[in-house]
Amino acid sequence: MEPSSLTDQASFSGVNRIGMDESGKGDYFGPLVVAAVFVDATTESELRLMQVRDSKKISDGRILELAPDIRAICPHSVVAIGPQRYNELYRKIKNLNRLLAWGHARALENVLERVECGLAIADQFGDERFIRHALQEKGRSVRLVQMPRAESDVAVAAASIVARAEFLLRLKRLSDEVGTTLPKGASPAVELAARMIVKKHGQERLKSVAKLHFKTTQAVLAG
Repeated sequence: MEPSSLTDQASFSGVNRIGMDESGKGDYFGPLVVAAVFVDATTESELRLMQVRDSKKISDGRILELAPDIRAICPHSVVAIGPQRYNELYRKIKNLNRLLAWGHARALENVLERVECGLAIADQFGDERFIRHALQEKGRSVRLVQMPRAESDVAVAAASIVARAEFLLRLKRLSDEVGTTLPKGASPAVELAARMIVKKHGQERLKSVAKLHFKTTQAVLAG
């Protein structure tokens, strides 16, 4: 499975492909979620009619409306790595790009078990060899294209919406469990929420809701 050169990236419209994207990578609270979505010519037209585009350009409310419709018409896979599991994996792997690649490989493998497809597209986040190795172990052969701003492709945009919706739902669930609203991102509001959790539940509880390798953890515990 070889990555594409930049010259091959012009347009994949009308081509059967699997788009992949993740959500939660830059969020202190909540899981890391990777989604893979298979798109063919028919579902591509439907996604365009639904005005599917990069999840970063859509409100949370609209994301939560669109995701079930995308999941209903497209074969897909969602790999959600909750904070506790994320922290365990990060301690072992010690590299976010490798952890991301592991999640992408799992999501892609899940979709390939359901459909025949020779092309996968993802954002450019690092070394693709880890995905290639994970797939080759299972005898999978697929052309992987990693490119900047991959969300401009409707298949990747669909995956970004499915991943973000899952992230938002799981973040809300975690907020309800700890009785504190867990903000997105890594802002001063996030640090304040983390301090509240430590105050109410003890610092041990942080590992069940937060990605501990963020600098926010040091700031909160030092405080």
